Amino acid sequence: MELSLAWLAFALHFALAAMSTAHALLYKRDSRAALGWIAVSFAYPLLGPILYFLFGINRLRTRARQLKGKPSRRLEIGYEGPEFPERAEHYHLLPELAEQPELAALARSSNAVTHRALVGGNRVVPLFSGEDAYAEMLRAIGEARQSVVMATYIFETNRSGREFVAALAAAHRRGVEVRVLLDGFGEWYSLPRAGSLLKREGVEVARFIPPRILPPALHVNLRNHRKLLVVDGATGFTGGMNIGDRHLQHHPAHRNETADIHFRIAGPVVAQLQDVFNEDWSFAAGEPRRPPSAMPASIDRAICRVVTDGPNEDLGKLAMTIVSAVALARERVSIMTPYFLPPVELVVSLQAAALRGVDVSVILPQKSNQPLVHWATRKMLRELLLYGVRVYYQPPPFAHSKLLLIDDEYAQIGSANLDPRSLRLNFEIVVEVFDREFVAKLLAHFDRIRSASREESLAGVDGRRLPAKLRDATAWLFSPYL
Repeated sequence: MELSLAWLAFALHFALAAMSTAHALLYKRDSRAALGWIAVSFAYPLLGPILYFLFGINRLRTRARQLKGKPSRRLEIGYEGPEFPERAEHYHLLPELAEQPELAALARSSNAVTHRALVGGNRVVPLFSGEDAYAEMLRAIGEARQSVVMATYIFETNRSGREFVAALAAAHRRGVEVRVLLDGFGEWYSLPRAGSLLKREGVEVARFIPPRILPPALHVNLRNHRKLLVVDGATGFTGGMNIGDRHLQHHPAHRNETADIHFRIAGPVVAQLQDVFNEDWSFAAGEPRRPPSAMPASIDRAICRVVTDGPNEDLGKLAMTIVSAVALARERVSIMTPYFLPPVELVVSLQAAALRGVDVSVILPQKSNQPLVHWATRKMLRELLLYGVRVYYQPPPFAHSKLLLIDDEYAQIGSANLDPRSLRLNFEIVVEVFDREFVAKLLAHFDRIRSASREESLAGVDGRRLPAKLRDATAWLFSPYL
């Protein structure tokens, strides 16, 4: 009897491992990831295929049926990569960009990738602390008259979180339509859960792929990392900040301070922010997608476009946009990111930019909340330092800011980090900004932090002790999965 059960378990494991192998061979776009998952599937009886199902299948279709008015919330395991069903020549260049060759080339590249139009007439204001950002966001919610939509990855229920719960509930009570989209895993960072508190107040809440035991749904890699707030379809906020006391730089009781940047946006591009929320809401809530939002009036001179990225039809769009931007840089590339494990094509692009004389600088946090990512980054830094890329470590508090600045004319702001999780697994949102005045403010902020940071050297990386090198290299082996 025991022998029969053992053979049955072996046969079941072999069948599941073979299925996992076939799926990885057909649908994985990275050969290293495919080989790794195949090895895991066969090496760990039954557990390996289960791990592949939970962590290895990372493709969703969020739009195909919604465009027909039929929302779909199911996993589409047969999806291979991004779809570009139409070319983008119909997005004409704005006159302000058409006469500048490098900017025109960058705009055309983004047109072809994103299928969203660049729109002028926007104003983008950086908010350099949680105190400033939360005050502006709460003020906007308090002044809302028609609608408030909000999406966030982490919504803590400490003091800051409770202030947002109260403001959203008050808006709902005065007749404003309020919808809040929470990530199904990120919501568990704090108890009681924010969604439960909001629902108690009558606020509409949807959860993005929440964990579920029956029927099983534990797609832990498919997370909505976007941070969005749009009020009355006219004022938007996005950036790197979640909701919680950790982003308050002067909170006396919080020991895990997190420095970050958020942005207030007004103008026509807010309609694109609203449409991204509507798409995510449709997927998470199982409702038909709402029609495109009305475009707000022009109020300033910033030219903007929203770029979305995720393990759905948008896969790879952000990476292509970043590589194109770096390739077109003439004077400087300035990157600030908390997690830095760039794909090979971006590493090569940064190396090539530095070799042609561009000032390529990367600012990373000296204190990281993800030790494995920090160690893996230490292993790959030599590839950049060797070719003249300059790397700096920003002193505490933990720096969660995300910036990409090209020369003095172009910026990418939003929720995305430069690591595999952001570029391949998470649903992210970035806003492209063509505006010299705005970029000048961010460059001043970048240079101020760089001057206070420690520059890493090739000698410093090469001089690590052997145990540290082995530790970093071991972490680096798992970089496609971090």
